[in-house]
Amino acid sequence: MKPLRNPQQPLRLDATVPDPALRWHEGATVIYLGRSIPLQLDTVGKEAVSDGDFLHLPLPPEATPRQIQDRAETWLRSEARRLLGDLLAKKLSEALLSGRQSPQLILSFAASGSWITVQDNHALRCNWRLIEQPQSIIEHALDRAVRALPRAEAEPDLFNLLSA
Repeated sequence: MKPLRNPQQPLRLDATVPDPALRWHEGATVIYLGRSIPLQLDTVGKEAVSDGDFLHLPLPPEATPRQIQDRAETWLRSEARRLLGDLLAKKLSEALLSGRQSPQLILSFAASGSWITVQDNHALRCNWRLIEQPQSIIEHALDRAVRALPRAEAEPDLFNLLSA
């Protein structure tokens, strides 16, 4: 007789939680448009700025890993909103000619799911981590999402209604 197998997986209590200090410190990198950009802490400016080679975060050298993560991700999210908005406007200028409606852009913070989903209310929900992909992939994902938008319904002809 075969022994009964426990249908549940055993708990992994020994799994270690990654230390944020190993991930978020000066010199660590974030991925932006397919490239790794090192983080540099300085108190010169008041806003996070990328000069192409570094992402300068307005933090003192004794900043905590959580502060570094918050500033870096805030910059990435604002860049995602800016870039996705610009690319969407460009795609829509082409798509409006084909009768598509202009959607609202909503940033998603979901841990999993699609990069971009089309919602019933004609909105595009874009995962902010899409900004980590090369621009060609971002443009391809936006192009597919815009093509998936419903076509604008033709408004009834007022003059035909009046003559009927």
